[in-house]
Amino acid sequence: MWRTVEAVIDENGEIHLLEAVALKKKKHRALVTILDDAIADRLERPFGLSAGEFVVPDDFNDPLPEHILRDFEGV
Repeated sequence: MWRTVEAVIDENGEIHLLEAVALKKKKHRALVTILDDAIADRLERPFGLSAGEFVVPDDFNDPLPEHILRDFEGV
């Protein structure tokens, strides 16, 4: 299972998770991607950034047609 959790690395190189993580086993492996501040700042995107560029159709939340569901389910 993969899960993304935000963390900060302090000046001593210690990683501090910004949210609690419940683990079933005593040991887990993790991959750490270090973002410099310029990249991290760009990840914070304001709401409405694409306002007016597209319209969400009225049926957006309607159930998917059966033929599309079959494609997802591999039937």
